Amino acid sequence: MFSADDHRHMAEALRLAERGRFGTTPNPRVGCVIVQGGEEVGSGWHERAGGPHAEVVALAAARGRTRGATAYLNLEPCSHHGRTPPCADALADARVGRVVAAMEDPNPLVAGRGFQRLRDAGIRVESGLMEADARELNAGFVSRMTRGRPRVRLKLAASLDGRTALLNGRSQWITGEDARRDGHRLRAEACAVLTGIGTVRDDDPRLTVRHVETPRQPLRVVVDSRLEIPPDARVLAGGGTLVFTAVGETERARPLEERGASVVVMPDPNGKVDLAGMMGELGRRGVNEVLVEAGFKLNGSLLAAGLVDEFVIYLAPHLLGDAARGMFNLPPLEDLAGRRELSIRDTRMVGRDLRLVARIP
Repeated sequence: MFSADDHRHMAEALRLAERGRFGTTPNPRVGCVIVQGGEEVGSGWHERAGGPHAEVVALAAARGRTRGATAYLNLEPCSHHGRTPPCADALADARVGRVVAAMEDPNPLVAGRGFQRLRDAGIRVESGLMEADARELNAGFVSRMTRGRPRVRLKLAASLDGRTALLNGRSQWITGEDARRDGHRLRAEACAVLTGIGTVRDDDPRLTVRHVETPRQPLRVVVDSRLEIPPDARVLAGGGTLVFTAVGETERARPLEERGASVVVMPDPNGKVDLAGMMGELGRRGVNEVLVEAGFKLNGSLLAAGLVDEFVIYLAPHLLGDAARGMFNLPPLEDLAGRRELSIRDTRMVGRDLRLVARIP
């Protein structure tokens, strides 16, 4: 069905879409290649939310050489009016003859309507080429559209014996500079970085991107059931931080709101923060991807709630011993049959540390 040239051009569209990895949220990452008579005449990618979409950029670059051309896209063109007009209409107006898309848009506002609009305009539409790669590139967007919550990546820095902090809570720095820089790349890629009150008390993190270039800073989110976060916590600096709590105490919330934070009261039946509800709220706010940088208690709670999709674990070449804190606070197992299976997707050295990427099958 698809030729070698089709694969080559779609690979280029995916490569272009990758260039928007750090700036398109809440939109998906999209690349577009226009091919006329076997020659690439225009290409582009969606760079940032509110800016022109990939199709519009590529059509402009083609300078009118679009009649009968083939457009390669990693995602179905949009069919609705948002901050920009429908890209399906732009392709139809340009008189392209064929559109090859990697996947259908999971957004209910589109979901096949873009393809239908193209077909109604007499354009040949084919989809499914390199779909797995396209879904991986926009896994967070797909998660938000299909599950109503972001994709959650949990980052851990641990010793070789799986310890993330000393008994007194100190954890700076277990891993080396290269691993920390790589962790900042993960922050830059995420729409939001989430931590718990324990980490705020122990480490007073900023949760900002500092060691790599980024066009934007992620939303900072703190889980604080009893609203104990001090108003001078560094994570509140600059405003915009989202604090989820289980208590609706106005007097405690006021100094946080004066620093520009937003306090969301979302209790569960046990007086803790409703973690699933929190993820749903983040999804409603347009958050596609969450990076968790928390302690073993919140890590365990998120895992137990089934809210973790991927683990990125940096293992440093030293030992901290049994008294130090582990990765997850989970109930003891009576039998190995209750263990949680993971699928290791990648292993590599980052400086002197070993980085593992694993997912729940």
